[in-house]
Amino acid sequence: MYSLLIILQVLLMNWYIAKIIFGINGEDQSKKQFDEQLRLIVAHEQEEALLKARMIGLNEEESFLNDKNKIVKWEFINVAELVPITKLEDGVEVYSRIHETDEAKSYIHYIHQKAVALRLHAQAMN
Repeated sequence: MYSLLIILQVLLMNWYIAKIIFGINGEDQSKKQFDEQLRLIVAHEQEEALLKARMIGLNEEESFLNDKNKIVKWEFINVAELVPITKLEDGVEVYSRIHETDEAKSYIHYIHQKAVALRLHAQAMN
């Protein structure tokens, strides 16, 4: 019964990818850090999806002590992007971003290293 409800939800609702941005503020930070999170949102319409994404961001703000006993704050900045997913099927593109760099060889090497790490992790999970 539960899987039937999930199938109906997938068919009847609209799906979105929301990019939620958090600022990471620490007492000993030399550079400002931001966390860009991509989240799946299901909603009837875009306005509802945006509201849900904002609520996720606000609800996940937090402060805690790091390993050096310094306060770190995760502060919700805003929802930077909201992209509708027009169809759910194997291999469909759900997000794209152009990356520009002056160091193409370094970037390609970095991507290959990440791919190797992903493959090793996948093999270790089996």
